[in-house]
Amino acid sequence: MALSIRNIAIIAHVDHGKTTLIDKMLSQSGLFRANQAVNERAMDSNDLERERGITILAKCTGVDWKDTKINIIDTPGHADFGGEVERILSMVDGVVLLVDAAEGPMPQTKFVLGKALKLGLKPIVVINKIDRSDQRADEVLDEIFDLFMALEATNEQLDFPVIYASGRNGWAVKELEDPRENLDALFDIILSYVKQPVSDINSPFSMIVTTKEYDPYLGRILTGRIQSGIAKINMPIKVLNCDGAVVESGRITKMLTFKGLERLPITSSEAGDIIAIAGLEKANVSDTIAAPEVEKALAAQPIDPPTLSMLFSINDSPLAGREGDKLTSRVLRARLMREVEGNVAIKISETEQSDSFDVAGRGELQLGVLIETMRREGFELSISRPRVLFKEDQETGERLEPMEEVQIDIDSEFVGTVVESMNLRKSQIKDMRETGAGKTRLIFIAPSRGLIGYHGPFLTETRGTGVMSRIFHGYSPYCGKIEGRRNGVLISMEDGNAVAYALWNLEDRGSMLIGSGVPVYKGMIIGEHNRDNDLEVNPIKSKQLSNVRASGKDEAIRLSPPRLMSLEQAIAYIQDDELVEVTPKSIRLRKRYLDQNERKRMSRKD
Repeated sequence: MALSIRNIAIIAHVDHGKTTLIDKMLSQSGLFRANQAVNERAMDSNDLERERGITILAKCTGVDWKDTKINIIDTPGHADFGGEVERILSMVDGVVLLVDAAEGPMPQTKFVLGKALKLGLKPIVVINKIDRSDQRADEVLDEIFDLFMALEATNEQLDFPVIYASGRNGWAVKELEDPRENLDALFDIILSYVKQPVSDINSPFSMIVTTKEYDPYLGRILTGRIQSGIAKINMPIKVLNCDGAVVESGRITKMLTFKGLERLPITSSEAGDIIAIAGLEKANVSDTIAAPEVEKALAAQPIDPPTLSMLFSINDSPLAGREGDKLTSRVLRARLMREVEGNVAIKISETEQSDSFDVAGRGELQLGVLIETMRREGFELSISRPRVLFKEDQETGERLEPMEEVQIDIDSEFVGTVVESMNLRKSQIKDMRETGAGKTRLIFIAPSRGLIGYHGPFLTETRGTGVMSRIFHGYSPYCGKIEGRRNGVLISMEDGNAVAYALWNLEDRGSMLIGSGVPVYKGMIIGEHNRDNDLEVNPIKSKQLSNVRASGKDEAIRLSPPRLMSLEQAIAYIQDDELVEVTPKSIRLRKRYLDQNERKRMSRKD
């Protein structure tokens, strides 16, 4: 008898409550004891996910409800991690679309819903955070319907069921007047609306690898949905790539199923279920794992191409090797190649320099997360300014650049400032409407390169109250030159430790990026100049001592607090001739060429 299974993914814009809702689904399905301590957002197991409050990697869990196994996949909400979402949707038979009852559909809602509708999935709409004081459930439902229409949903897809919920408080109802007790209404609609997976048990075993991770005890763990047949422990298998060529042969040494936050070993599983397999050494994401008699690979979901790239190189500054233990290009190359195996949205290519690699991805956040992960592993790196990947029109030969749809929600008083800033970045405004309570929503189509580094200034312009969301829109003709950073930088001309007296004397030249006692070297950027040119300064100059006693005591030096930058801010701040030096303990800015004479020579070449 076939297992009763439902495979669903929960999709939404970032911060609309996916992971919190899954927490409550896990607890109400009876997986945890009444007195068991469970972390909030239990599915966000990665340190970076917890710190940033976002989901980066898609994760699978499973619950039992009324004799049915429900496999639930938590997906990322940021467009930068869209590669995860695209693959996951090919594993499921239904999606739960979560929309904030106040914010309504956002850019990433449109992105993930569009992918789901194209695959023929029928979404269940959950209007979440219905207990917010500013909820507008009826308007949001109309906006969701309009979005389905705009994405050309079929009549069957337009006839979607609606659930009103509060994920944080753990209740869901079909009608707003219903008693708000638990999530039973959501579980029941999943069982009745999402179809049992179509399973062909009699054909040979086959499954496509959707996600890959590494376990120190089990090695590679490959997760996917069984498309046909039955998988049994120790059965012989082979791996086919997208072209049908055999990558490797082997056996299933370990097979795991998902239950709550655990992966439990099983001896067999059949078509329609989502499992994880260990024991293979070369299999990769999008490969097909199948019985030996299978000759044809399963079709893999195409992934949108990268739009942004950075150069990752070894750290060659005078302070290299003081804080990290992974320093060589060989170790760097191996780590980047390992990243590509599990992350299909990232592309790595060699450069003319043997110690430098071109890393292309979806956006600044995705590449920033990779850099942050590597620095925590002990790497020291030099990172270049991000640059967009241009294309050429095959018919006209015209240069095309990636464009993004930008949705901005701000207080109405800041509209003029933000529109002016976006115009400077060659953006075109597509829509502008008031959303109530003194708020305005702006929608722009903007070149990706114009948005690099804009998030910081945007928060300053809106006094920290603005919300900006971006998704990839497509390629358009080159928009022309965009003005970059207007200020020059203050560059150290000496090696040593910064001295408070020197920094105090330099404060009238610009704002400092470092504090007193910080190690500096020639070519390191220590501050931002007030003017548009770079200036060489000496941050280690001490006060000259003399035997002439001053008439009054020297006043204690009071330095203005330095402007410390996060990793993303530093990457967005630098220009083409500058680098970010990243180590496990420090983030420094520097010139690409540390020697002053070499910088002048290279600038003449450009």
